[in-house]
Amino acid sequence: MKSRFPKIVQIAIISVYLIFLAGSIVRMTGSGMGCPDWPKCFGYYIPPTSEEQISWKPNTEFKKGFIIIKDEVLFVAESDVKTSSEFNKNNWKNYTKHDYAKFNKYHTWTEYINRLASVLSGFVFLFLIYGAAKFWKTKKIIPLLSFAAFFLMLFEAWLGKTVVDTNLKPTIITIHMVVGLVIIALLLQLKFIISDEKKVFKYNSIFNKLLLFSVIFSLIQIAMGTQVRQFIDEQVKLFGFENKEYSLMNPSFKFYFHRSFTIAIVLVNFGMFYLNQIKNLGYKLVNWIVFLIFLETITGILMYYAEFPLGTQAIHLLSGAILFGLQFYLWLQSRSVKNIQQ
Repeated sequence: MKSRFPKIVQIAIISVYLIFLAGSIVRMTGSGMGCPDWPKCFGYYIPPTSEEQISWKPNTEFKKGFIIIKDEVLFVAESDVKTSSEFNKNNWKNYTKHDYAKFNKYHTWTEYINRLASVLSGFVFLFLIYGAAKFWKTKKIIPLLSFAAFFLMLFEAWLGKTVVDTNLKPTIITIHMVVGLVIIALLLQLKFIISDEKKVFKYNSIFNKLLLFSVIFSLIQIAMGTQVRQFIDEQVKLFGFENKEYSLMNPSFKFYFHRSFTIAIVLVNFGMFYLNQIKNLGYKLVNWIVFLIFLETITGILMYYAEFPLGTQAIHLLSGAILFGLQFYLWLQSRSVKNIQQ
């Protein structure tokens, strides 16, 4: 298991990024409330594929917890029930967590696939902590980091439920995103510790300081981006998903901060790129960071000026998460060089 552990760590990192991708597609398509309950979906382990399945019907059996739509209201079965010819409200209670009663099979299954990605990642993390336990006697930092990442994944699952229960509350969504980034950071630190790569880098104090700023700036920018996205979601509720041209009508200060803060991020990271080139520091990850910043900027411009072309939101969010990961891993490399030289 020890020999396979580096591969498990890599798979764990990929699985978390797949969750980011699935989550970004959920937001892009407006499918965040495709399932009104959690962890089931309308009370089913496998979601319904048509509204008929969740509509009240006479002489039909419904299991406890099943959610139905009746007269444009959501009801949940308080126990196993078989309906008669008339609707008996005593067998049902209003599902009051949300004030809507809509069914869209595409939104429902998009949200469900997002949840499946999280479940699959959970199994990967079980293998992760099992493999990490083998290092307890030789290198305790490995199981400690692994267990921390695992418990944060459990916390993420609870946050996912809270996101649904609070009808996409902005603060919870932001925390949900930031915790995901913390998990990425823990896994990358784990990867760095067990890596047997022998690469030679040069230490530069200015580069190291800029790198630390770049990590912090990216974290702030991503957190602010979730708030901007929530503003867009609210606009979509008002004008409809098909009227995306109104998504950024009269934007708040958070949008302008998010947009203008990009300038600081570009300057810091291009400063790193410049130092890496002229000082020949040897950090190849800087090139990928510059590429991702370019991709982030282009998709941001397209979303604002071209009314959110298909896929740009998913690319924007995923590239931002990958950017943070690369910056954090680069910081680990730079810090290790400093420790060696000292």
